[in-house]
Amino acid sequence: MLNPKIKALTQKIQDKKLRKKVIELLENPTFEIDGKKYSGLPLDVSPAGLSHHHCYPGGHIEHIISTANLAEAICDSVEKVYHGKVNRDLVMAGVLLHDIFKPITYTINENGSYGSTNLAEYLDHLSLVIAELVRRGFPLELVHVVSAHHGHYGPISPHTIEALICHLADLMDSRLNGEVLNAAAYLTRKAIGEELPVLTSKEAFEIVHSKTVKGWEGVVKTVEKIKQKRKTHKA
Repeated sequence: MLNPKIKALTQKIQDKKLRKKVIELLENPTFEIDGKKYSGLPLDVSPAGLSHHHCYPGGHIEHIISTANLAEAICDSVEKVYHGKVNRDLVMAGVLLHDIFKPITYTINENGSYGSTNLAEYLDHLSLVIAELVRRGFPLELVHVVSAHHGHYGPISPHTIEALICHLADLMDSRLNGEVLNAAAYLTRKAIGEELPVLTSKEAFEIVHSKTVKGWEGVVKTVEKIKQKRKTHKA
């Protein structure tokens, strides 16, 4: 079963044939090579990164939802301010699928930390998704949107407005999340002399906000509250 919020995003794809193909891949994000099928972590619990952004349980879903929100906002600006034309189906499909094979490259270690799978030693998530999109017969325009989502750091730069929007939305959300996680980790170290392991986005935003509102005393209180919640949840 798809996450309800992800399912709601798929319904924004007007082209029924494309929507069906996107849902099928989201429901079965597996990759087969040399007779072996790889499935990886469930999308609902997978992070979207190992260290730089969304590096906590559920980070993958959060990243997709936030990136979709940002992409739609950019589409609005293109259409309403610049009077440009955007194929929103390609944008939404690109956002939903651009990181679909990251969970296949992740594994959970015995201590609860994240690591890389054996498959990740040979192919990165972008190579995997491009190969699978081609194998499943997705439109060339969508394959480009996904293959260009890393911008100048990927195999090809965005050559369409849809690819550019997907890239910018992905970049913005990654930076937003990563910067807040880094800021919260720094504030925590300064306030109590140690970091909290695996900060979530909710915790990070709470810590940063507490510094703005109540200074260092607010950070200390917020961190202690988070630690207490974790103890209660663990118990």
